[in-house]
Amino acid sequence: MDNSGRRQETGPHSIPAAAALALALTLPAGSAGAMEVSVAGIYGNKAVMVIDGGRPRTVAVGANTPEGVRLVAVDAAGAIVEMEGRRRRLALGVPVVSGEEGGAPGDSVALPPDSRGHFVTTGRVNGVAMQFLVDTGATFVSLGAADAHRAGIDYRRGEPAATMTANGRAQVWRVRLASVRVGDVTLNDVEAAVHSGDLPVALLGMSFLNRMEMRHEGRALVLRKRY
Repeated sequence: MDNSGRRQETGPHSIPAAAALALALTLPAGSAGAMEVSVAGIYGNKAVMVIDGGRPRTVAVGANTPEGVRLVAVDAAGAIVEMEGRRRRLALGVPVVSGEEGGAPGDSVALPPDSRGHFVTTGRVNGVAMQFLVDTGATFVSLGAADAHRAGIDYRRGEPAATMTANGRAQVWRVRLASVRVGDVTLNDVEAAVHSGDLPVALLGMSFLNRMEMRHEGRALVLRKRY
């Protein structure tokens, strides 16, 4: 409960995954030239990928191609791939070219679930790398003290408050973050809570998620920036 009498929950609540993967985004270029990538087939936990018109190759989930394309997840309709930390969705049999993305640049990100069904991703706070857990039960983006120090946040100048966690009552400070980035999506002036102790992972709470349109495409969680 914070100073206003409201309870702030920060437990690891993740959004459940749904079915039927609909895929059709683009890979970023790994060099100055455009790169054409397609998924020709799905076999179990592997995808047959074609890059720049080369020979088809079978890539297992978690593996990287020589061009630096990592296969993150597969489904009957296609795959989610990652390059230079950016995740994109590829429709089965539909080639895409880097630099020809649909929609406004930087307005969405697709997050596949981990083995426990949680949505965990890397991101940045004030330009500093963080690992986030999507947590719809957390009122704010929540950081541990060590992560706040790394991001240059003088949190003790923030508003002191208290919150209930799985381990009981905890001291926090309410602050505002200059920027929070996940994938290609960046939000500015995001309200956050910094805990007096360390957290195993930063929580991507509702002060960030409320500014997103959230939907499931297959097992992936897609966040699209609203404002």
